[in-house]
Amino acid sequence: MRDIENVIICGIGAIGAIYANKINEYNSEKLRVLVDPDRLEKYTKNPKIFNKKPLNLNYILPDNKNFKADLIIIATKFDGLSDAIKNIKNFVKNDTIIISLLNGVTSEEIIAEKYGWKHVLISYFIGHSAMREGNSIIHDGNGTIVYGIKDKTKTDIEDIEIVKKFFDKVGIDYKIPEDMLHAYWLKYMLNVSSNQPSAILKMTFGDMQSNKKFMEFSQKIMKEVQAIAKAEGVQNTDKMIDEALSIFDKMIPEGKTSMLQDVEAGRKTEVEMFAGTIIKFGEKHNIPTPYNQVLKDMIEVIHEKNQKIA
Repeated sequence: MRDIENVIICGIGAIGAIYANKINEYNSEKLRVLVDPDRLEKYTKNPKIFNKKPLNLNYILPDNKNFKADLIIIATKFDGLSDAIKNIKNFVKNDTIIISLLNGVTSEEIIAEKYGWKHVLISYFIGHSAMREGNSIIHDGNGTIVYGIKDKTKTDIEDIEIVKKFFDKVGIDYKIPEDMLHAYWLKYMLNVSSNQPSAILKMTFGDMQSNKKFMEFSQKIMKEVQAIAKAEGVQNTDKMIDEALSIFDKMIPEGKTSMLQDVEAGRKTEVEMFAGTIIKFGEKHNIPTPYNQVLKDMIEVIHEKNQKIA
């Protein structure tokens, strides 16, 4: 079994910075953070601050041809995915494993269109939200990468053990569910039902958890995701809402969803990856998605408002 040595991380926002910091502390010589020339200048002059300490990282530009990666972790926002796919080209070899930590259930499909499914794992991050303000990121260390294979006939099963071995060495918390597709859609249900309304209503996890009307509303959104998941072939969808509520109850009360943080900072949100994708799946399967349509419309109103302020 081969070992993972050279690693590239694409995107050092709230999630990418957690793992850039972890891997950098383990072996900075084998880690490269992929950036464009503008970000290289920006991060060199004004380094990212992770838990009040500067992140001193080795950066690499897309045109570099002297580094091949055993593992690529993509942790951009959804609107940066197409650039990431293009920019990793020079670093991908025949057995490079690619993990996407983007929210949603479509990023791996998009990656596989370019690089194939053989070494693309499906994955997500779950844990306490990282708090991002400017170039400073604070995280309490409570986070896990959940990963696995979507289709064993298309992806090399050995990659699960190769990544596990690397995560064990580095000290990265992980889970490998028996039913990865169910876990994958469960995380999506959580994101769709909490990120979007929290961004509109400007509520922390504690605000949402303690508000009976909010929780009733959230479950109506969950039911739309549940119906889509079932139509997409996910197993045991009948228990997904109870599972999602159990996980949601464990979120730290003072935490904020990533979408609320984006709205507060005037950044564009990932509504296309949440409501936008659910609406498209609904059209595909002839399933009504009225709650997600309203959420999408309202968040787009916020986008336009923020653009005018900027």
